[in-house]
Amino acid sequence: MKLATLSASGALDRKAVDEWAFNTFALVESAGREAARVLVEAFPGYFPRARLKGAPRAPRIAVFAGSGNNGADAMVLLRTLVLRGYAESAGSLVVTSRLPPEDEKTPGALAFFSLVNMGAPAVLWNATGDFSGFDIIVDGITGAGLSSPLKGAALAMAEEINRRKGALAVSVDIPSGCFDGWEPGMPIVKADAVLAIEPVKACLYSPAARPHSGAVLPVRGIFPRALVDAVRGPLLYGWKEASALVPPVARTAYKYERGLVEIRAGSPGMAGAARIAARGAQAAGAGLVRLVVDPSIYPLLAGDAGGIMVVPDEGTSPPDPRAGRFVPASMLLGPGWGRGPGRESLLDYALQREEGGTPLVLDADAIALAGKRVFHGRTIVTPHPGEFALWAGVPKEEALSRPLPLLSRLAAERGAVILFKSHVLYAASPDGRTGVVDGMLPELGAGGSGDLLAGFCAALAARRGCFEAALAAAALLVETASSSRPRFADPLELAGRAARIAGRAWLPGHYAGHDAPGKSGGREEER
Repeated sequence: MKLATLSASGALDRKAVDEWAFNTFALVESAGREAARVLVEAFPGYFPRARLKGAPRAPRIAVFAGSGNNGADAMVLLRTLVLRGYAESAGSLVVTSRLPPEDEKTPGALAFFSLVNMGAPAVLWNATGDFSGFDIIVDGITGAGLSSPLKGAALAMAEEINRRKGALAVSVDIPSGCFDGWEPGMPIVKADAVLAIEPVKACLYSPAARPHSGAVLPVRGIFPRALVDAVRGPLLYGWKEASALVPPVARTAYKYERGLVEIRAGSPGMAGAARIAARGAQAAGAGLVRLVVDPSIYPLLAGDAGGIMVVPDEGTSPPDPRAGRFVPASMLLGPGWGRGPGRESLLDYALQREEGGTPLVLDADAIALAGKRVFHGRTIVTPHPGEFALWAGVPKEEALSRPLPLLSRLAAERGAVILFKSHVLYAASPDGRTGVVDGMLPELGAGGSGDLLAGFCAALAARRGCFEAALAAAALLVETASSSRPRFADPLELAGRAARIAGRAWLPGHYAGHDAPGKSGGREEER
């Protein structure tokens, strides 16, 4: 799904009207009606259609409408619900920041007058009013035209919505107050769901703003497909789309064809990070994992390797890159590695291999050791917000508020794919491609999740380009955590779940997560 900046979305609006002969009234009607349909489908428990004796009552709905087309969309949404029997005029309320004169013919004015004529109460915003007792509050205060923090009546209306008790808060397009320059501390509506009119706005997925959007529900079919596809911006990937970036393994593939992944990880007290990363590489389809570790932790890992080749690092020179079949198809450095003696020389060796064509994944300590080094387009760097802030030389808050411009610039400057880890994951490639994977999964907020992701990246980079591997790895992590809800799970357990999910996507006969014809379908039962 294409994501757009607010300026790109505004340009699309203008192009639809000026060049494609759409008019603003038609666009508002389409947006409001389709948003109503999406809302009912997403929250069916709020909208009992039958009005039989004893049936639940229709929901009481309050619309907070600003003076722009976002407010018009919200009022058309309410009118559509009433016309289709999902709501009642008398049980609704329109709270507007401006009462239009009777001769006004804007989309917002016409939507307002039609609701009033249908019997819906309407009031001019007054901070002393009583807005309690509603089941649903629709936020249509400000939309994609906002370019600075809320103020005046818009701010007061947003604060009133945030004081709701028990009501479902639904924003139309974006939560009022959200814009491309939004930063923590600026006012914003805290929505339970957003009816996101396509193209979906990229600011919804800013890591800093994302918690205020709740469930993001795309509203499609408003603009011509060609117009939406022409918008420049990152793509939002789910598991279905991201898994399709990686081809299935061949039926005749053997372990070295699937890829030997070499992992340099672990140190005293951090042996678990090495094991998790190795299990992650196995789960994502590596043919063979060679885990090279310090002699001090070798006994801890070699005794329970589970198919992993564990090799002690004796401090000798790195192996000859011409050493036959044992040449790695990809390398991973960093999980729990530390920054002790010899680490930088191994990093330099890995960078030589990367320059020669071997994909490289840098995580944790390896990111810090990389410093200002420049890569050659075959490296994936996987920083969390703190690591990225140090690497980019920016405050952590800036990285969380506006990651995409920073990531794109740094990816181009350093010649690396950067996979930014937070509750929303971003990938940026040196060639300008960008992608987003939504997360919002507290299950992943635990030690070891990043090590697992690094292992996924290394296995997939052995079979696919680094940008595609990073996105597929991020989506696999999110899909795996989603499948384990609602429970806390350790990373090794997640690795087992990931192996099943990855197998359904990339093993022959299970393309794109579906069983082959004639085979039993459905999600494998957990055992």
